[in-house]
Amino acid sequence: MSMETRRLEVKFLSPAFLGNADQSGQWRTPPFKALLRQWWRVATAAQKHFKLDVAQLRQDEAELFGSAAGSEGKRSCLRLRLNHWSEGTLKQAQWSALGKIGQPGGKGAGVDAGLYLGYGPVELPKRKSSPTLKHNAAIQAGEHAVLELAFPAEHAERIDQTLALIHRFGTLGGRSRNGWGSLSLGMEEGNVLAQLPLRDWRDCLDRDWVHAIGRDDRGALVWQTAVHDDWKSMMVELAQTRKALCSLFPVPAHSSRPEPRDWLSYPVTKHSVRGWNNLRLPNSLRFKVVEEPDGQLRALIFHMPCLPIGKFHPNQREIERVWQQVHAWLDHSGMKRIGG
Repeated sequence: MSMETRRLEVKFLSPAFLGNADQSGQWRTPPFKALLRQWWRVATAAQKHFKLDVAQLRQDEAELFGSAAGSEGKRSCLRLRLNHWSEGTLKQAQWSALGKIGQPGGKGAGVDAGLYLGYGPVELPKRKSSPTLKHNAAIQAGEHAVLELAFPAEHAERIDQTLALIHRFGTLGGRSRNGWGSLSLGMEEGNVLAQLPLRDWRDCLDRDWVHAIGRDDRGALVWQTAVHDDWKSMMVELAQTRKALCSLFPVPAHSSRPEPRDWLSYPVTKHSVRGWNNLRLPNSLRFKVVEEPDGQLRALIFHMPCLPIGKFHPNQREIERVWQQVHAWLDHSGMKRIGG
């Protein structure tokens, strides 16, 4: 079997919560393999113009990434290696508050941006006024390592497209949809923006798994923020954006039915839906910090829509209304659309 290799310079642009056995941040290969798998599915769906058989997709995925399905399990033919497995250098004692975000219109003192976007890996200890890391360490922005891949040559084209998408949109670790664990692979941008895996966002609601970046009549549902000098101020802007979007959909007191806010993400603080016990609906609007040629940072905000799983009994018409409001808010926020 003919094999090809790729050598990538991985650098985190925002802190990453990659938990080891002790839940402290550490460089490890399994999360990178999982990230490759996620974006490989997107690249594969796009290559097949989103007309693919899920059973065949799973078979192809198992051939490349391996499968642990009972006696039919297969060993992965993809090999990954990091040049070190070091613990992250950002320790509990070094974590500091990022700055508070308030309600839209300047109402209230609000919550710390780091706690708001990183709740779970970031916590507010009892009788403390400032949040800190829940565990001993996280990977600090600016940390880097060399990641090497080896794979059968027949997969080279799709692997390269997968890597290009990860370089531009990939995040890793806890709360990564909120921009934590944003990474760069040290690649040239190439034509990645011209080859975005775009599909009409309403059409994306025909399946319950992430397979494309959405688009509408104006183009790709990808927005970019202004530039920032460091990751801390960048994360404050992202926290303010997430807060403003959630505030578009106030939840009536004592409601136990699905409200518009619930279709954005679930669970919702101080609100539960009857029949949705222990269900989780991740936000399909994702954040990614990227680095400009001059070293400054900005963020991409992009929508990867799909239908909530059947246990939610999704109301597609209501879901469409919610995301139309989100897209309109972003279009009028002063951010610029890119690509598509």
